[in-house]
Amino acid sequence: MPSESSAAESESGRPVPPSLWRDRDFRRLWAGQTASQLGEHTGLVVLPLFAVLALDAGAAQLGVLRALGQAPILLLSLFVGAWVDRWRTRTVMVLSDAGRALALAAAAVTGLLGCLGLPALAVIAFAVGTFSVFFDVAYQASLVRLVRRDQLVHGNSALEGSRSAAQIGGPALGGALVSLLSAPIAAAAGALFFALSFLSIRRIRRAESTAQPPRRPGRIWRRIHEGLRLVVGDPTLRTVCLASAAFQFSFAAVMTVYLVFLPRELHLSGTAIGLVLAATGPGALVGSVLAARLPNRFGYGPVLVAAAAIGDGVFLCVPALHGSAAVTVPALLVVNLVFGAGGQLVNVAIMAVRQTVTPDGMQGRIAATITFVGMGLSPLGSLLGGVLAEEWGPRPSLMATTAAMTLSPVIMALSPLARLGRTLPSARVDRSRSHDAT
Repeated sequence: MPSESSAAESESGRPVPPSLWRDRDFRRLWAGQTASQLGEHTGLVVLPLFAVLALDAGAAQLGVLRALGQAPILLLSLFVGAWVDRWRTRTVMVLSDAGRALALAAAAVTGLLGCLGLPALAVIAFAVGTFSVFFDVAYQASLVRLVRRDQLVHGNSALEGSRSAAQIGGPALGGALVSLLSAPIAAAAGALFFALSFLSIRRIRRAESTAQPPRRPGRIWRRIHEGLRLVVGDPTLRTVCLASAAFQFSFAAVMTVYLVFLPRELHLSGTAIGLVLAATGPGALVGSVLAARLPNRFGYGPVLVAAAAIGDGVFLCVPALHGSAAVTVPALLVVNLVFGAGGQLVNVAIMAVRQTVTPDGMQGRIAATITFVGMGLSPLGSLLGGVLAEEWGPRPSLMATTAAMTLSPVIMALSPLARLGRTLPSARVDRSRSHDAT
């Protein structure tokens, strides 16, 4: 598998993998992903804050807005996975960046003209969510086509590290721009980041080997079924899928309530909210560094279970917070710091596990299947969070939804995933080849 420089030989004769930073195409992917994540994390703060602070949206309306932004995951993931396995990931990512840039630019223009209401905001959120599904599935498949398998952990760690930096800058920038200037200016900043990602990723030159287009349209269903069958039949992938579903459903509910709880219960400004959300970034940077070390020392299973339990469990402290911003903001910074570190450690390690056990020809479909099942419940979680906050109030709802997040580490602890050691299992046989060769 492709790297611009071949592996060097150590004195013992064992191959030494070249540094990924010497690979121009990897650097272009990394730079584009960093800009893309800045755009995404800016938009994740801008659109909800615009709805709550500028349009006075209620908790239920915010839940609907967030659900519409997440609905493409449920509607499109499986099809996108089947398509991505046959397309160049570079092309998919470039077109997705262009689409998201145009959507946020439309939000900026209509906002400046004073004609951006909740219905238009919902359409923009749905469009951004649609293009994000394409980008995320293609991005997860692209790294496997770009680097060797023994470089996946380091590659994922570098890319997740850039995502951590975006988690620091994106929410802080988005919250500050909404609070100090306006939501349209913040949306324009997000569009600019997606444009920069477009320019970087389109410069990737490495050729990708993709299967030939299907001769009959109906074969896409066979390809989707192959992805589903592999996930269901593989204990490791099945556990990743179930744990992801439990976390994403409850986390979507948590975030809907959280974005109401912070301004209305704790009376935080947009700038303070952006700062609090940005605190996950430094934690995620720590998690990325630990992900390159801890699994090799303690084993992937123990690290995954411990990181998920600590990262999800710390959020149980949030509903107990009362008082002025001088008290609550530092506490929230610590909570989000720990949450970011645990979550990032889980993300990097579990991505390496999934990519390693998945055959090359099915990377897109497996990523999409796990996204579909894992994150497909997010729209329902967002709706549930909005309903609970409307009926019970933000604080009781936040207590219930944060408690539900702890189900994910319990699923991991009771599964074969918890017993993974320091060496990852090999990929299963790629049964899709017999179908694609026709």
